[in-house]
Parts: sequence; C-alpha cells; structure tokens
Amino acid sequence: MPWQPLPRIAFAVATYPFETKNENELPLEIGDDLYIIEETADGQWLRGYLLAPPSLLAGLTSVKGQPLEARVFSGIFPRSCVEIREVLGDGDENSDNSSNYQGDDDAPQVGSDSGKSGVASSVRKSHGRDLEHGGRSHRPNGTMLGGVVTRIPDLKLREPGAPKPAAPVPMLRLGDETPTSTMEPLIDEIASCLREWHSTNFHELLLTRQYDKLDKVSQLIQTLDLSRRQFLHNLLTTREYNALREKTVWDLVRGNKLCGGEVIVRDPNERGRVLTGDDSVVEITKLQSVMSLLDEPPQPHVELSALHHLMVDIRSFAGSSNEPTTLVLYLVSKSVGGTLTTLSESYMIEVPSGGTMGYLTRNPQMRTLFTDLTSADIGDGPSADSELYLIVKVRSPQQIVTGKPVSRSGSFGPPNTPFSKDKPPSSSGNKTSRRSLMWGTTRSAFSRGGTKLDALSEQPEERPRTDNLESRDGGLPPSTAGSRAPRASVDGLQPTQMLAERMVGIGVLSLNSIMKQDEETEHVVTVWSPSAKFTTEKYDRAEGWDGLVRDLLESKSGHYEKSRRAERLQIHLKSFNSPDADALIKATPTLLAGISKTNKMGFSGAPTKPRSDIYVTLTEALLARQNLISRFGASATTISSNVHGGNLMVSLEVRRQSGERIEDCIYPSSNSEPLTTWRSFAVERGEHWDQTLRLSLLPADVSMAHVVFTVSDLPGTPFAIAYMPLWDQQAFLADGLHSLLLYKLDEYTQTAQAGPAGKGGYLSLPWGARSDSSEVTGPLATLRVETYLCSTRFSQDRIVLGLLKWKEGPRDEIPSLLKQLIFVPEIEVVKLLSDVLDALFGILVEYQGNDEYEDLVFTALVRVLGIVHDRRFNLGPLVDHYAENKFNYPFATPCLVRSFTRLLTKPTESETARKLRATLKVVRHILKFITHARGQQKAKEAGIGITGSTASFTRHLQSIFKALDSMMRSTAPVLVGSQTLAVQHFHTWLPELTGLLTTEEILHIAIDFMDSCALVKGKLVLYKLVLIINYSKLELFAGPEQRSALSANTVRWIAPHWGRTDEITEQWKEQVRLCCSVLASQVDYLNSEIPDYIPKIVGSYLSIQATELKPKNRFSLLFPTAYPFPSKQIAGEAVQFDEALIELSAILSALSNSPNGMQLELAADDLTSLLKNTLHVYMSILQGEAFPASWLSVYIYHHKSTMRTLQYLSSILLESFLPDPDEAEDFDTELWRMFFCTLLKLVGSGHLALETFSEQKRRAVWKIAGDVREHGAELLRRTWEAIGWETSTDERARYGLAKMGGYQVQYVPTLVGPIVELCLSVHEGLRRMAVEVLQTMIVSEWTLSEDLSVIQTEMIDCLDGFFKDKTMTESILQKLFISELFERFEPLSLIHGDPLYSALKSLIETIAEFLDLLVAVHSGDITSEASHLINRLQLMEFLRDMQKEEIFIRYVHQLATLQFDARNHTEAGLALRLHAELYDWDPTKLTPALQDPDLPEQSHFERKERIYFDMIKHFEDGEAWSSALAAYKELQAQYENNIFDFAKLARTERAIATIYEKLAKGDKLVPKYFKVVYKGLGFPLNLRDKAFVYEGSPTERTSAFTDRMQEQYPAAQILTSSDVDSEVEGQFLVISALSPHRDLSHQVFQRARVPQPIRDYLLSAHAQMFSVSSKRSTNGPVETHYAEKTVYTTAEPFPTILRRSEIIDVHTIRLSAKETAIERIVRKTQEMTAVEKRLAEDDDEEIAQLMVDAISISVNPVSESSVACYRQLLPVPQSEDDEEPEFDQQDNAIKMALIDHAIMIKRCLTSFARSSNPILLKGYEDSYKHFLSTFAPEIAIFAPAQPSRDNASNTPSPTWQRPSPTAENLSPDAKASASIVNTTSVVEEAAAAQPISMKQRGTRLSFLGGKKKDSQQSNGDTSSLKQTKNDSDSNSQVSKGKDNPNRRSIFRTQSSDTNISSNPYPQPPQPYPNSIVDPTTPDWAIDRSRKSKEVVDIFERDLDRPNDGGIGFNSVRKRLSLLKLGKKPSKPNGFFMGGVNEE
Repeated sequence: MPWQPLPRIAFAVATYPFETKNENELPLEIGDDLYIIEETADGQWLRGYLLAPPSLLAGLTSVKGQPLEARVFSGIFPRSCVEIREVLGDGDENSDNSSNYQGDDDAPQVGSDSGKSGVASSVRKSHGRDLEHGGRSHRPNGTMLGGVVTRIPDLKLREPGAPKPAAPVPMLRLGDETPTSTMEPLIDEIASCLREWHSTNFHELLLTRQYDKLDKVSQLIQTLDLSRRQFLHNLLTTREYNALREKTVWDLVRGNKLCGGEVIVRDPNERGRVLTGDDSVVEITKLQSVMSLLDEPPQPHVELSALHHLMVDIRSFAGSSNEPTTLVLYLVSKSVGGTLTTLSESYMIEVPSGGTMGYLTRNPQMRTLFTDLTSADIGDGPSADSELYLIVKVRSPQQIVTGKPVSRSGSFGPPNTPFSKDKPPSSSGNKTSRRSLMWGTTRSAFSRGGTKLDALSEQPEERPRTDNLESRDGGLPPSTAGSRAPRASVDGLQPTQMLAERMVGIGVLSLNSIMKQDEETEHVVTVWSPSAKFTTEKYDRAEGWDGLVRDLLESKSGHYEKSRRAERLQIHLKSFNSPDADALIKATPTLLAGISKTNKMGFSGAPTKPRSDIYVTLTEALLARQNLISRFGASATTISSNVHGGNLMVSLEVRRQSGERIEDCIYPSSNSEPLTTWRSFAVERGEHWDQTLRLSLLPADVSMAHVVFTVSDLPGTPFAIAYMPLWDQQAFLADGLHSLLLYKLDEYTQTAQAGPAGKGGYLSLPWGARSDSSEVTGPLATLRVETYLCSTRFSQDRIVLGLLKWKEGPRDEIPSLLKQLIFVPEIEVVKLLSDVLDALFGILVEYQGNDEYEDLVFTALVRVLGIVHDRRFNLGPLVDHYAENKFNYPFATPCLVRSFTRLLTKPTESETARKLRATLKVVRHILKFITHARGQQKAKEAGIGITGSTASFTRHLQSIFKALDSMMRSTAPVLVGSQTLAVQHFHTWLPELTGLLTTEEILHIAIDFMDSCALVKGKLVLYKLVLIINYSKLELFAGPEQRSALSANTVRWIAPHWGRTDEITEQWKEQVRLCCSVLASQVDYLNSEIPDYIPKIVGSYLSIQATELKPKNRFSLLFPTAYPFPSKQIAGEAVQFDEALIELSAILSALSNSPNGMQLELAADDLTSLLKNTLHVYMSILQGEAFPASWLSVYIYHHKSTMRTLQYLSSILLESFLPDPDEAEDFDTELWRMFFCTLLKLVGSGHLALETFSEQKRRAVWKIAGDVREHGAELLRRTWEAIGWETSTDERARYGLAKMGGYQVQYVPTLVGPIVELCLSVHEGLRRMAVEVLQTMIVSEWTLSEDLSVIQTEMIDCLDGFFKDKTMTESILQKLFISELFERFEPLSLIHGDPLYSALKSLIETIAEFLDLLVAVHSGDITSEASHLINRLQLMEFLRDMQKEEIFIRYVHQLATLQFDARNHTEAGLALRLHAELYDWDPTKLTPALQDPDLPEQSHFERKERIYFDMIKHFEDGEAWSSALAAYKELQAQYENNIFDFAKLARTERAIATIYEKLAKGDKLVPKYFKVVYKGLGFPLNLRDKAFVYEGSPTERTSAFTDRMQEQYPAAQILTSSDVDSEVEGQFLVISALSPHRDLSHQVFQRARVPQPIRDYLLSAHAQMFSVSSKRSTNGPVETHYAEKTVYTTAEPFPTILRRSEIIDVHTIRLSAKETAIERIVRKTQEMTAVEKRLAEDDDEEIAQLMVDAISISVNPVSESSVACYRQLLPVPQSEDDEEPEFDQQDNAIKMALIDHAIMIKRCLTSFARSSNPILLKGYEDSYKHFLSTFAPEIAIFAPAQPSRDNASNTPSPTWQRPSPTAENLSPDAKASASIVNTTSVVEEAAAAQPISMKQRGTRLSFLGGKKKDSQQSNGDTSSLKQTKNDSDSNSQVSKGKDNPNRRSIFRTQSSDTNISSNPYPQPPQPYPNSIVDPTTPDWAIDRSRKSKEVVDIFERDLDRPNDGGIGFNSVRKRLSLLKLGKKPSKPNGFFMGGVNEE
C-alpha cells in the first residue's frame, strides 16, 4: 500500500486495543502514546512510533541518577484505534494536507485518561529500530519546546525512485496535559510524578537496597494513586476535595524529597496547579520555603477558645448477668497532682437483662456527644498537663434479704465481694441462686437458674407502713427505685426480699491522644471489680488497667480482677472541633443526627446561651459506730443498732420553704427524664456514692428552695434526714464540699416547718456541721455533699450581686463596690456580663459630671473589658454583641471621653500609667461604646431638635488623639510600656471610629499617629512596622485614594529602618524582614514609590549577603505580619539560608515585575552604582545565594523575572550608557560586563536546560518560566550588536556581519567562556546567537592580533569547567556549534589561503578533538574501565600538549584517586608520576599554588619530592617494589648529590634496606599475565583485531580472569583459540595465559642457592616481553633437545596505569639444547618442590607416590627423563690430569641448576627417612643410593668431604657458603625451603624515610604487619651453632617456634656436617641425621600437620592440578585469603622462604 508522509508529526492516544496479525503491525493497548509520521492514501492505516514506559529491568544497566529511557517501538496500526490529540509543529504553518486530522472535531475531547500506567505488554516486538537514547533522537532539524518541534522541513511528495528520507522522530513532549487538567490539575501532576519516580528512582532504590525508603515511596504511590482516582471520579464533597488537595500536594512534596528531587510548588488553594511566573512571587516563595523545609503544612495557631467535642458510641457490651445493667459514662480530668475533677454530666445506658447489646448498635440511646471541652481539658494547651479519662461505671440490682442476724463487730459478714466465685448458700425454696445483700453477697455470676427479674422501675412503689410516721403526702418516705414489695409467698415462709442497685465494676479509658486525632477510633474498655482474693498478679496496661481504677472503686482487699458480670465494652470514639455543638450536629448529620448531648459541668468560656444548672454530688455518709446522730431539741445520740450499714441508700428531693416538693426538677443524667424524688444506689458503710445530679429550678424558686436528703439502711425505713439551702446570705450557696448534719428522723424532723404544736420542723435546725462541734460532742454523723453552680442567672459573689442591685443598696457603698470589682473572679463577671455592664453604665450616667465616680466606673469598665484578653473566655464577641444590641446609654459618651482623656494627660504618673496600660488594651471596645452612645445621643437630640453638638463631640474625640500623639512623641522610659501597647492595638481602634468620623479624617488620624512614632527605638520599631502592615490590611483603607496615601507615606515611615548599613544586628535583620512584609502587603498598588524602594532593597540585600550565613535548624515563616515571628523546627540536617535574603529577593522580583515598572531613572541614587548593585544582586540570586537552588519553583520564577528586569535594564543601558564612538572613553566597560555576565549566566543556567530534565521537572519549568532562553537570545543579539560598530562593505562581504568590533573587543577573553557554554546549548535559537557572538569575537581578536590562541585557551578552559559540573546533552555529543561556526565563516572558505580561515580551522579542529575527548571521559556509558582510563589518558596527553598544566594536573589526580578507590595502588602511583614529571629537581625554581589538588606555592624540588612520597606510598601498598626502589633511588641520589640532606638520605637508605629485606624474606608472587585478542565487528575500531597483555593479580586463575572480562563485555563470547574471522558479526574475546619471558642469560642463573622469590623478582620486574612455549622436544640425545617459544612484546613495560598494554610485536624463538636444559632443570626443580610442599601439608598416598616416582626418575642414572642427563652437555676434561675446562655462561647455568636440583632431592629424601609413611620410607630406601651415585658431582660441590674436625672448628669454609642448601632448588613460586637468608640475620631498623611514614618495620613496607617477637640476632657462627643444635634436637619446638628457620648462619660450621665428612654414605641413616636434616629441612617438611591449600603455578600444565597460584604467602592479600581458609596465622605454616616470622 502506498504510504505518504504527514506534513507534521501527529501525537495520538490509543483509544481501542489492537492485536497484531502481520509482522510489521504494532500491538496497541488503551492509553498508549503514539507519534504518527505516515499514512496510507485512504487514511485508514498509520505508521509511527509507540512510546512505552521504561522497564524496571533496564535499571540494571542504567547510569546512576539518569531516568530509564522510554522504550520505543515502530510499526503500523489502523486509524480507527487511535485518537489524534495534537499536531506537533509551528502554529503558523498551514496544514492543508493534514485534512485527515482536521475532521477529528467529532472525536470526543474528554479526558481519555485510561488510568493505565503499566509496563508495555511483552508481546510487542520491536520492529524497525529502537530509537537511540530512548526517543530523544539526534534531530538537527528542530528542538522540542512546549510540545512543538520548532523546525520541521516541509515534506514534499517524493519523486518516484528517489531514496526515502529517514523518518522524523519526535522528542518527548512537554505539554502532556489531559483534558481533565484544567479542572483538576492534580490528576496530571500525580501521573507525571508517578511516571518519573518509576523511571528514575525505583530501580536505584532497589539496586542500592534502600528498602526502608522504597517502602515509604511505594506507600506514597498507593496513596497518590487512590487520590488520583478520587479526583477522576468526582465523588467527594467540596470540603473533602479541599482537604484531599492539600494532602495530595504535600504527598507529592514528600515523594519528591524522598526521591531526592527538587520541590515544585503546587498551591492547594489553586486546585493544586503548579504556580507559574504569572502568580504572586510572595505566595510562591512562602509555599516554597514551607514545602522545602518542613514535613507538613504549618498549622495556624489554634486559639484556646476553640471547643472540642467527643462522640462516644457504645458498640457492644459483653456481660454474663440475667439482671438488667446500667452503664454510667462521664469524663474526669486528672491533674498532675493526682486530684480528680468530674468534667461532665453523666450519660446512662440501660442494658436489658441478658447482658449483651450487640444488636442495639445503632440505637440512638447508645451514643452521646460530650460537648464543650477546652484545649486545657484535653491536655492540648501550651501549659496543659492534665489527663482526660472516660469513666464507665457499671451498676446492677442485687437482692436484699431481711431477717438475717448481723455480726456484732460491725463488719458485714465474710468479705465476699459482689463477684465472689463461691457457691452461694441456698436461702430456701426456688430462689436457689440468690443471696443476701446484707452479707455483701451476690447472685452467682454463672447461675442462670434464678427467676427472671422484673425490669427496674424509676417510679416509687408504696410499701406497707411499719410505723405511724407520715411523710408529706401521707405515705412513708418513698422506697428505693430498686426496691420491690415482697411477693405473696405460697408457703408464707419466705423472708422479705427486695432489690437494690449496686456498683459492680468500673472501666477507664484515657482520651488525650484520641482527642488530638481526627480519625474515628475503636477501643475496648475492660471492666474491673474488687477482688476478695489476695492476688499477686501485676496489672497490665495492655489489658486495660489504669491506676485510676483504685481511686474510683474501693476494694477492701486492695486487689482487683476483671469483672465477670460485665466483661468489656467496645466503644467507638470520634473527636470534633467546633465552637458550637448544636451547629456541629447540624453540619454533620451523617454521624451525629439524633445524638444526645452530655454537657460539661461548667462553662468552657464566656457563655453565649443562657444556662442555669445546679450540680449536687452525693459523696459519702459518715455513719461509723462512733458517729453520733443529731436530734431535734436534744443532744446527739448513738445510731440505732438496727442500722447495720450494709445497704445504705439516700433519697433526695427539692422542697420549698413550706415543705412542698418541687416536681420534676432532678436529672440524674443528661439523657434521663426529670424526677421529683431521686434515690442513690446502695453502698456499705464507709463506701462512697459519688453520684452527681443536675437540679433545674425556676429563678424564683432558687432563693427559696432547699434540698432534703433521707438516709435509709435497706430494707429498713429511712432513719436520718439532712437538708441544704441553695441560697445563703444573699447569694447562691458557695461551690464546694458541704458537711450536712444528719438528724434522727422522727416526728419533729420529718416536716420542714413546725407542726401544729408549734414544735419541730427541720428548717429551724442548723444544716451544716460547725468545724469545732466534734470537740464538744464527739464526732457527729454527717452527709458529705458537693455543689457546683453553672448559671448565667445567679451569682455566688456578693460584690457582683451588690453591683447588680446598686439602686436598692445604700449610695455610699457604690464606690467601695466599684473598687472591689477588681477582686471578683472573672467567671462571675463573665456569667453575668450584660447585667454587670448595665450596672456600670447605669452608675456612670447617674453620676455623670462626678469625676470620682466617672473614673471609678471607667476603671471598673476597663477591668471587665480586660477579661476579653483572657484566653479562657472568648469574650470579645459577647462585648460586641452587647454594645450593638443591648447598650442603650446615650449620655455615656462624654463621661467615657473625659475619663480617657484624663488618663492620657498624665501618662507618666505611676498609678495613671498602670491604669492607662490596662485601658489601651480595651480602647476598641470603649470606642465602640462611645460610637453607639453617640449614635443614640444624636437620635435623641434630633428628637428634641438639637443639632449643633457634633463639632464639640469631634473636638472631644480629637483631644484623645492629640493626647495620644504627645504621649507617643515623649521619650520618657516609663512610657515605653504604654507606647508599645498603643502601637500594638492602634489599628483595632480605627474601624470603631467609622460611625463618628469620615474615612478621610480617620486616615489623617492614622497617618498622624504613625508620624508621632518617628522617634521610637528598640522593639517599638518592629511593632511600628507591624502596625503599617495592619493599616494595609484594614478594609477601611481599601479604597484607591487611601491606598495611594498609605503607599506614599510608607516610603517615609520605613526608610530609616533598612537599606545599606555596615552594622548588621539581629534587630536590623528583623526590621528588614518586616519592611519586606510591609511591601508585600502593598505590592499590588505601588507606583511612583518603586524607585525609592529598589535602592533600599538592593542595599539591604548586599549588606546581609556580605555577612557569613550559617546553617539553621529553625525556620521563621516568611513575610511575617506579627512580632515575634512564628518559627518552626526543621527536621533533619541544618540548611543554609537566610529568611531576609529570600524575602528581599522576592520583593525585588515583585517590584521589578510590577505593571508600573522599576522606574530606576527616577531613583535619587547615582544611577550607575544602582545599576551595578542591582545586577550584583541578580547575579547572586542566580548563583543560588539567596536560597537553596533545590527550591525549584522560586528559582525558576527568579529566572523569568530576572529576564524581564534585564530587558528593562538593557533599555536604560542602550539609552544612557552607550556613548558615541567619538566619546568611547566614556563607555562604562564594567557596567556592561556585569550586564552581559548576568545575562549569560541566566540564559546558560542549567535550570533552564529542559532537555536534560526528568518529566515532572520539565513540565514544571516550562509552566513556570516558558522559554526564557528564546528571550535571552534575542536580548543578547540586541545588546551585543548595539555595542559593536558599523562594518565596512568589505567586512560585511567577508564576514556577513552588520556590526562588529567597537566596544565588543573589550570583552574578548573575558566573555569567551560563557559564550562557548551557550554554544553547547540544545536550544537552537540560543546556540545560533552564541555562535554569532563567538564569530564576532574571533574576527575582532584576529583583526587586533592575528592570533587566535587567546580564544583557544579560553575555550579549552571553559569546556573543561563546563564538563566538570554540567550534564551532557545531545548538542555537545553532536558538536552542533562547530558546524554552525563553519557555516558563519563560509564566505571566507571561498577565498583561497585566507589566514584567518586556516587559523580558524586549526582552532576548531583542536576544540573538536578536545570535545571528543571530554565527551569520552565524561559520558555516562563507559563500556569498560580500561577504555575509560584510555580516554582519560588521551585527554591528559592532549592537555599536556596544549600546555594546560593546571587542568592536566587535576585530571592526573582524579585518575590517581580513581585507581586508588579501585584498590589499584600501583597504578595510582604511576598516575602521580605523570604529575611529578612536570617538575625538575630544582630547589630554587618556584611553582605556583594549586587548588585541585590543594598544594601550596613551593619550589619544584619540594613539589616533586612531595609527589614522590605519595607515589612511593602507593607503590608500597601495591607491592610494586621495583617501582618503589627506583623512586627511592632517585630520591637517594638527589639527597646525596643535590641538596645534601643526609638526614633524609639516611631515612631513604633505611627504607631501601627495608624493601630489600622484604624481598629477601618475602614471598612476592609474580602477577599473572593474560593475552586478550578482540575479534568481531561488535567491538569499536580502537579495540577490534587488537591483542593486549592484561595484568592479573598474583593468585588469579584463568577462569576468574575470564569471568572478569565477561563482566566488562557481557555481549562477548569467550574463546580459547583464535580461529575467528575478523569480519564476523558480534564480539569475541580470545583469552590465554602468558608468563613473563625469562632471559636465560640473566646473571641470576649463574648462581646457585638464589632464593626463588628473588629470582622471580629479578626476572619479571618491569616485564615487557611475554612468552608461551609452542613446541618442545626432550627425547633422544640431549644435544638434540630444543624448545620453541612465541614471544610477545608490549608497547610499554608493566606495571602500567591501565593494567594492560597492547602487543606490538610477536616473534618466535628457538631455544638451543643448553637453553632448553637450563629451563627444564629449573622447571623440574620447581615442580618437585611444589609436590614436596603439598606432601608436607597433606600426607596423601597419591601425592606420596607421585613424589617417590618423580624422585626415582630423577635419581635413575639411565632414565632419559632425569635432568641429570643434561650433565652430558657440560664440557669434561680430556684426561684426568687436565685442568677443569672453562665453562661458558650457559654451562655454568646448567651446573648451578643441577646443584639446586640435587639439594632439593637430598632434602626430600631426608624427610622421607623421618616419615612414618611406608611409601615414603620405601622410596627412601630405593632412591637414596641412586641419589648418591647419580648426583655425586653435585653433592661433592654442595657437601664436600670435610678436613679433620679440630682444625676447622671455627673457620667457615668458602665452599660451604650456603644460607640454605635448598636455596637454588626452589621453584620460582614455591617458597618452601625454610632456611635461606643471604645476610647474617635480619636486623630490624626502626628509622625509615619518614615522609613515607616508614617509622618502623612492619608499618608501610612490612608485608606482614605484625610485631616482631623474640627476634634474636644470629650474628655469625656462634648463634648459628646454638640454633643448629636447637633445630636438630627439638624439631617439635622448631615447628611451633616463632622465629626458627632463618636465624641460621649464612655459613655452615663444620661441626654441623661431621656425619658427612666421616661417613659420606650412611646406610641406613639414623632417623634424623644431623648432616642432612638440620639446615636444609624446611619447617613444613618437619611438621606435616601444617597445611596450606596453595599449589604452585607451574602445575597448571604439567601436573593437571588446579592452579592456585603458588605458595608465596607473604603478601597481605594472601594472609587474608588464609584467614578465609580458616588458618591460624599464629603458626608459621611455611609461609615464607626465609621463614622470618613477621606474623
């Protein structure tokens, strides 16, 4: 089907799934993003790209910190499955041929947000090509901005047969908005964040194992996803949405902080949209600071007057009882001291019999709302420390059985509790399970056998009378609520039975935490009851125990248990916060409809509704045996013996004085019906009732009523009575505890008044017990009762009552009442506020004109109004309500004005000053009264025709403010308090004047007052500034005229308090901050004031910036409008910022963006310096000095606003600061330089480089600032051209420039750097402009000096700096600017041989090369460590060639650090050598200081020496001894011959000696080397078909190395042979092992007994040639033996910085018979030594047999395989008389090798002889004689026959010079032989070359860093004798000793070999023949128990053993590996050759 390209790329979303059938189709899922590039002719099929979210697996290979790239698939799909959303391209382009998309209008435009954000289906096949860089392709055609690709070439129809152009690939878009985003921006914001976190952060958290953080992020993601769905589905209420928006915005902030991103400001009040450059900078800054520094939004300070309410819903109650149960709920508060206060009324729930009520859950009777709790009640106030509890009391009826005897002792039977488990004694008949309550018993908790009880009745039931006493209504005192008349019994024998309620348990729940949370909570309350048993169990809080239970429930035993009758309650709680409970219930119908309220006892503030409740709490009755009961008309007597006190109960009634009952006035609980008579539950004597009732009486009844209490002992009748009047001495009874006298109930006391006989009546008796009565009469029986009045009608205070009845009382008492009002408790005034105010104004009007009365009333009024400021009472609204609705005293005005003026006229007198301070706090209310009185007065006067009093009134009023003015101007210290109060409250007075004066007059008063504050000092300045802010907020001054008047005056008012200063104090900073707040409050209507403010802002900013800013832990909220400033603690680390700088920058931005402009031309200051300072400030803001750069929104906002300002400043510069070319000297270079620097800093800012940002940040930056860079480029073009001069026609033709040179030349070196940075921008417009400017600079420089080196230097410096801290972008990779720069010089290229063009070409080539190198070094995708290091080295080479020494040095040290971190110590040292090579050993030449690395100015010698020390340290750490020695020797030569510093020389010599000791004793392993050949087209050209030698670690096996290479090249295939074609696809690595090529002519082969490590060291140091044997022939006559080797030569000797070197030469060599012999003997010795060592460790029969066989071959004289046959190659004397023939070098080498071999065999045989292994013993017997014959010549050399003993006892024999006869036999790697030391012994030297910190052996240079213990110096022969003896006599000791083997002497004493001299062939030898064992036997050969797993490297080929890399263990690494193998390093283990035990 024919395809045609679309004119512009279209963006579409899949709206229907599409499954593929053919190969090239693209599977779609709903919601997929598609970019369409082609369509079929019929428009039915489309072709394009699908952008799928990244796969998390890509995180495994991602670059740290970079987002995972989106996956891109290409293919075709049907048109019907997608919806085109937008066409990308320029808006002005015509889109005629995109008609297919024009017709899309009918497609639904609603948000097709699919909610799908999963990973793309795995079915998708990637056809075509996956885009490089995940969709951000290299498109030179256009740059992506705001969803628009800026330059897409017109796609014309292709000619048939023409090549098809590459498909255009879109970049990721910016404007990925869904249609819902306008309504709910947060939908898109959440999606964007989640996508970003998924692609950028998730994999990092996983890979770095930050599981805690991952957990938090995933929880956040779930929360946000849920929020997003809630926004999408639109199901919440407006209020819920507002809360959700705020929560979501903060969740996004939290997530971004967790993921380490910047914080983007989204405003919950703006539906959560990102605030942009058009919003208020003040708002953005406030939100940004709070979001960046705090973890949650700062909550506004909750006023304590806010009330809390608690809903309690009993969900279920579990109990096991057949009786009905009553639950009583109420709140108590417990103070710190432990005192309990009941806070609320009770709420009662009746649980029906059966004991459960789960099914009653929603019954409204089960729920209540406890109302009106204050913050202090719930423990939330600043000093609140009380605890709030919910108490649940459980009461249940129990039986009382009459007729039982009572015990004499007064105790009531056994202490059975209501919950005793004991089986109750059966009473009789069918009532089996009931028990007598007289005995304190109860029915069994488990018994279900009892008769079902009738429901409890609240109504009293009559009982048969037992005496003739009559109660008021003719009956007896009524029986209890719970009592029952005895039933008629069938047999008549039953005792009388009745029921009484008792408290059976209590539950407690702490509420403090519940009250502070918004969520609903469920709690289970455990019910506790007293326990009769003594229990030792601890009460556990987890089970619901609270110590409060002890206080509220008495237990005789003192122990408690979980109640069986009422097990537990499930309670549902929710707290609310609302000023009015009724309004709350109305507003929350879902939760609170139909709920009953339970009021707090008392007022929670100023009462707003009338209430009159009297609370009576019945506490206890004191009725012990010794208490006497009072009688009428007689003395007190003892209590009747019939009163057992087991079931005491009280009845209560309220009666009038006549004795008449008041009906229905008693409320036992908040939800119960009113009662006339109330009865308590029953208690035992001594127990408490603690029941609270509410009495509700009519006001008329209160003063006449009293409460009557009767006490009865059930089932008996009442026996005592008490009463309590409610009115006492003209006031209500005082709150608190009252002890009421109990009178015996008889005919005299049962009525209230005297009977017909005139005798009796309890009201005639005293009601309360006198405190002293008990002394006279003995203790009296009393009833203790507590009362509490909660009323807005009655007062308990006599002064208040007297004041209210001032008219009735004597006139002369009024002054004393007024004076005493100050002592009245506030609540008494508050309760009767209106009445008190009425009384005061009544007195005032009555006595007007009387100064004394007026002042007294005024003082009293101030005292009452002062309660407004008491936070406990929210009194303000009540006073206002009174003033507006109830106040009616028209003639109070003059009195109030006069009193106030009198105070103000004498403000300095102490008494007046005190009153004045109190008055100033309440002037607002006084003015309100004055206003209302004035209004009423006017109305009255108008009524009687008077009109002229206004002027005099205004005059009076003005007098107040005049007096105030003069007070404010006074500087008397005593007035500071009054002045402060006036300033603090003045703004509240002004609105009250509106009724009296015009707005104009009020404004004048305000301005005059502020002017009067001109001289204030100290903190008053701050309050003055706050007052200006408050002026701005007043509605009164909201009109345009008032605003402009205020703004105009503000300049003058705040000018002295900010601006440039040298002395910065905290107060000054606070002033500056308040000045910013002032401007913030006026910013919207400032105009001509702006030029006055800018210098102040700039000056203040620069002053603060000059001070040192310290990190802070507290953050003061920005733009405060009150003082002191509110502040918050910052969680986490301290942050560096300064609130004043942040606010100044915001205000500067706000003013500069003001529609009225900055108007700087009008500023009074010098314009030049003002412009410079302003630019300085903007530069500082852009550099992130004002606030952290992570405050993204604000930072980007400032970029946009700075752009606007610079556009404005440029107009000033172009107009006023661009002199004519004739006056060029007037050009202000510095000013223009600052302008250009700021502009370039702005447009080059990394914060605008959208291309590099993650999705969320990209969207935010685009929204906030738009395309700042485009404007910047335009401004740069305009200003840069302006400072150039006109060009000539010729120049125009050559360069295509209209303007150049002129003033531009002044900026050539300085601005080249910033301009080059812009050239690297991805932003096309900006880049082109920068290239243009760079062109003018190049031309100018060439014109001036015909040399571009200055520009080249600047460009290199700039690029280097740029790469140091900027992210790489595509334009850098593509080097776009280079081609663009060539384009600019195109006309020149046509002129042949133009010098400028050739100079330019060389410049550009240099820069291009440098760029390539930089990109290679800094790019994220490093294929391998080696290639990365190569790139670095190439870059360093380039820098060295360019003579960029400083940059070169920086890279050298970076490289050294890199290698050091990778533990490549040697390579780090080699890197430092590159730095050292820059200097000579010249102590006189100075070199400048460096910053990176930090090196001071010093001489060349000092610098080089310092670097050498570091180098040597690295070499020693890496054990590169040859490199270390070379460096030391160079130092040694300099110290000795150059600076003659012998102290340093000595240290150096010691250090060198120490290294040699290391080598002597050491066990240095030669590194392994591997050849790697890179084959295949998959490798880059710099590797393909090349071969390298790689250095491995000494113990690295080929397999481990192969794995390492595979890790570096995961796609490569590893081969072992190189039969791969070079042109094959893919990557192939051919890997094989190599060894350093041995130079057989080396002097070391001329010596026997050279220790193996030393031979290895000498042969392989600085290896540059490596060999591998390709062919070897060792059969036939020895003369024909030969070997062929392939030798590889590398480019440089090892070690190298890269740990690898390229093979530059390969050749084959053939070894002659002699060379083959040398090599083979040495190798054989090595191999056998390795087996010997293994045998010593592991007595394995297989190894033993192998060893025996090897030796038998070696000693077999006829075997061809024996190396002894090579002796034939040596020349022999022709006849016996001839002299020894001359040996050439090779002959001698063979001879020495054979000697080493013989020594090794001798040692082995000796150990066989000692062995208990039969194989070895047999081997010894078989081989020893052959050994002596086969190796006789060698034995003769190393153990010649000795002369007689006596004359040789102490002469060392030269032939015997052998530190250890085994020395030469050792294999290069197997340091087996123990006794080899080339010097007498190792003498420890303490001092070493100090700069390398080698203060003692064992520190730096020691291989084995332990201390040396017991080190004896074996000096010469004597000690060697001792040692020898020691060795031979006690081998066991030797094997464990710390110091044995190498303490032996170098020279053998003859005595030690006597056996050999006397008997050369001992047959059979003794088990430990001295002659053989002693010096030659290594430790490990003696003690087989010491094992080690190391195997010699040689065996890899010949012995088929796994090769672990030799036996040398001296290196630190080896010790570590030993530790891993579980070895104990304390034993020598045969680690080292010489055996020096350094461990």
